[in-house]
Amino acid sequence: PLLSGGQRSPSSTMGSYGDVLPMRGRSRRARGVASVLTSMLTRPMESLGACAAISLFVYALVRFGVGAGDVGGASGVGGPGAAVSTFVPAKIDVAKVQRSCASRTDGAGAVLVTGSAGFVGFHTALALKDRGWGVLGLDNVNDYYPTSLKRARMKELEKVGVHTVEADLNDRGVVRDALDACKFTHILHLAAQAGVRYAVKNPGSYVHSNVAGMVNIMEEIIRTSPMPKVVFASSSSVYGLNTEVPFKESDVTDSPASLYAATKKADELLAHTYNHIHGVAITALRFFTVYGPYGRPDMAYFSFANNIVRGKPITIFKGENDAELARDFTYIDDVVQGVIASLDSSEASGKKPDGSKPPFRVYNLGNKHPVTVSDFVTTLEKHMGKKAKREYVPMPKTGDVPFTHADVSRAARDLGYSPRTNLDDGLKK
Repeated sequence: PLLSGGQRSPSSTMGSYGDVLPMRGRSRRARGVASVLTSMLTRPMESLGACAAISLFVYALVRFGVGAGDVGGASGVGGPGAAVSTFVPAKIDVAKVQRSCASRTDGAGAVLVTGSAGFVGFHTALALKDRGWGVLGLDNVNDYYPTSLKRARMKELEKVGVHTVEADLNDRGVVRDALDACKFTHILHLAAQAGVRYAVKNPGSYVHSNVAGMVNIMEEIIRTSPMPKVVFASSSSVYGLNTEVPFKESDVTDSPASLYAATKKADELLAHTYNHIHGVAITALRFFTVYGPYGRPDMAYFSFANNIVRGKPITIFKGENDAELARDFTYIDDVVQGVIASLDSSEASGKKPDGSKPPFRVYNLGNKHPVTVSDFVTTLEKHMGKKAKREYVPMPKTGDVPFTHADVSRAARDLGYSPRTNLDDGLKK
């Protein structure tokens, strides 16, 4: 029932890239940034150069002063075929907001969780509330996947006293009102347009949500005193076409394989800038293929399980020379443990009393044990008691990478991060 309701599929089509950032009715600076971004998005990444593409993202935002009214759209997406649409400014219920962000335990923090109706945001908000923290959610409840699932998560959050402000991240007014209503100690910024393949036909939604949204929330943070400490979601996708494994945070990440990856790399560059100039305490977390209860229905484990139950074939991609694709599947409880440890230690990246430049922290949160997709399906078969009908096809050129493998030694050293759930146990749960 959570997945019903006639929701549109992310595979629905839309117009050409040129339609993503429409010019009509926009200000001169908005038309300027739209032209720059559209030009960038339609040019092959390899001809432009990954570093130049990422720099152009940031340059366009700064040069043309991109704001909510300039880019428009929902923080995420307004549905396939409507990647950039004007959002309706929201208002907060101050009483509900203040009740939600009030901590129940002495010394506990107060955190704004953006993307709280999303998978990781939902589970982390529950865990933080259970610790006695004050937690306020913010989510635009877009329909990239069925909103019924997001609203079910929101209902569970309400049961434990977490209120969700339903608003666009680029609505600077509502973000400002929320920060004024509560004295947040932390911001957990998880709101983003997810998905690698979806970006091929809906690039504008990624620019709006992942890049402009990051700028908007950071601008509101630096006007707040004292500034809350920030932990935000990056992605393992920033490693792109890297071939050395396991992936380490010190690796060069200038070869993104997808637009989604490029926006996440842009987020890290923006975070570094705000950390360097303004002294914002900020930590980036590179998540590796997170799975678990209440997960995203567009992820492979849900679609595979559904097709196995229905007796339908499942499609498994093969890389070059029939190489098996592999992913570092990471159970949600392990990721939440890493997120909370990052929040607890976030002061380490803050401005120092002696004026020294604070470090911008980056951590991998993975399982450190990649599994081939074929072995993943075999584990699913074991727990479902039914064989899958497998169809192997070449991997499409839509931005997927052949493998991911996290080195988590830095997170283990600094955060005490230790993933405990293997794939067999995780799928069983």
